[in-house]
Amino acid sequence: TRSVFVFLFFLQSWNVLALDGSNWQRIDLFDFQRDIEGRVVENISKRCGGFLRKLSLRGCLGVGDSALRTFAQNCRNIELLSLNGCTKITDSTCNSLSKFCPKLKHLDLASCTSITNLSLKALSEGCPLLEQLNISWCDQVTKDGVQALVRCCPGLKGLFLKGCTQLEDEALKHIGAHCPELVTLNLQTCSQITDEGLITICRGCHRLQSLCVSGCANITDAILNALGQNCPRLRILEVARCSQLTDVGFTTLARNCHELEKMDLEECVQITDATLIQLSIHCPRLQVLSLSHCELITDDGIRHLGSGPCAHDRLEVIELDNCPLITDASLEHLKTCHSLDRIELYDCQQITRAGIKRLRTHLPNIKVHAYFAPVTPPPSVGGSRQRFCRCCILL
Repeated sequence: TRSVFVFLFFLQSWNVLALDGSNWQRIDLFDFQRDIEGRVVENISKRCGGFLRKLSLRGCLGVGDSALRTFAQNCRNIELLSLNGCTKITDSTCNSLSKFCPKLKHLDLASCTSITNLSLKALSEGCPLLEQLNISWCDQVTKDGVQALVRCCPGLKGLFLKGCTQLEDEALKHIGAHCPELVTLNLQTCSQITDEGLITICRGCHRLQSLCVSGCANITDAILNALGQNCPRLRILEVARCSQLTDVGFTTLARNCHELEKMDLEECVQITDATLIQLSIHCPRLQVLSLSHCELITDDGIRHLGSGPCAHDRLEVIELDNCPLITDASLEHLKTCHSLDRIELYDCQQITRAGIKRLRTHLPNIKVHAYFAPVTPPPSVGGSRQRFCRCCILL
């Protein structure tokens, strides 16, 4: 009887705690995204009220504008809200947030494709404390929305504009003029931007630490020069598929940005070992380096990298996919990189299993991703059977 009483007392106490909104300041519903509907969000908001500070509804496809209006009315102290992938929401939700949630600092609207400039204008009017905004893949947004936002939110530190394909240099000029606190900027696949707009960013945002312009094929070494001259705190640079960048630009960058930790140079097809030499000398904090499809890189460049100050304690990941001049000698140069956790070697046709085995004797825990095509089979006796190349045999 006593044990039953104790259990019931515990159950009652737990119910009291569970129903007390002050115990629910942070809620993440991503793991239940398929089950979350608007009424669930409404009930949570009524229960938590002003206590709720952080809510993630990432991937909750069943949540729409009506539920979020109720949420905004009840949870006026919300600071972080993720609506990533909530495809039902429209500008109406941002109007509600603007009206009721003045303390909002972080807002994720990625893949909410109905969002337009009206949302950014609403946020600029009601959420002046905004520090981080993700509107990736909201491809209806233009420079007008960006202009309205940055003029009234001077504390912006993170802007994620990936896939906002209508953005041009004019939008970047507004960011450069009004966002001196900017630390992170993602412009991946914003294919219309050029050197002109990005140089404005570099000159106006000296605290920039992370820049992604992968897929922005119009940019040239002028950007690397501007980063080197204006953004010494840069830690992350992603310039994949920016095929006009050369050793000249990366030399200037490396000599001025000594805090670089991650660089994605995939398909920067003009760079050579000269870039790796400069990185090995001037960038001792380098941890992640992608050189996939940089077909002019040779073992000599990897030798310099492997003997540089970053190699022994810092370098964790190096990607060398489709670097046809790389041989087992490169693996020998990397064997003293004690922090190396992963190396990518797909389609490095001069790399052998024996070379990888020797590398593993020095780095037993390293993850090696490589591909070895099967040997071409001999022709059939009579010679009538068609022969295929190694790759076709695999297929």
